[in-house]
Amino acid sequence: MNAPFALDLLGWKETDKGLVPNTADTNNKASRYIAAAVLDQLGIPRGVATGVADSKSGRPLERAVANHLRQELPKHDREREWEVYDTSVPISKFVQYKHLKELDKLVKGNAELRMTLGRDYLIKPDVAVSLPGRSPSDPPFLHAAVSCKWTIRSDRVQNIRHENNQMIRHRRERLPHLVTVTAEPLPSRLLAIARGTGEVDAVYHIAYAALDSAIRDLADAGKIESDQLDAWREGTELGRIRPFADLAPTIALW
Repeated sequence: MNAPFALDLLGWKETDKGLVPNTADTNNKASRYIAAAVLDQLGIPRGVATGVADSKSGRPLERAVANHLRQELPKHDREREWEVYDTSVPISKFVQYKHLKELDKLVKGNAELRMTLGRDYLIKPDVAVSLPGRSPSDPPFLHAAVSCKWTIRSDRVQNIRHENNQMIRHRRERLPHLVTVTAEPLPSRLLAIARGTGEVDAVYHIAYAALDSAIRDLADAGKIESDQLDAWREGTELGRIRPFADLAPTIALW
């Protein structure tokens, strides 16, 4: 249930505090413990810098998710013409949001509208999945918008919620599948996204199986607080935190 690319991205990085897991918050003991235990579960040796070099940029995760979906979606549904984007494609390219192009023209030329509406409605998903429009001349449908966050901090939670709320509010026709993919090790931070009132359909973790074992083992050993295990159980048992392996079939069969 770990992503096939997890071993390519996860590992140890050099810091002024020595080698630490490249997903860990170095100022949070539970984050360091859990992230290190995840690497142990994956069989990644300690003591050697490994993993992706520029993980903080998020681009390696975005590319890996997009490449995975390109390969897997046709396996689940060969009848549909999938297109996966991992570049900055604005949602106005798609049929549900094409009206935003005209709105943006009006907003650009009117200071009062800019003050009232802002211009943060032209979202560019990290990874977008589309299906063909009704005719060759129509824009494609945005089928899924995937927010890829290497780790989770409070500002990133708010950014995900804000962007998804914009897509919910401004859509015409049906809503795309709105999901998050992450490598964040701390259950309480995962739950900060997973909880809510519909801004995010689900959170998919690239090392779900390893993280599940790490959290349970550390909680049993008393090395992390029980509230982290409680947060993990809440998110997973309610289906809000899911294995990355579920992402492609969920998108394809929805």
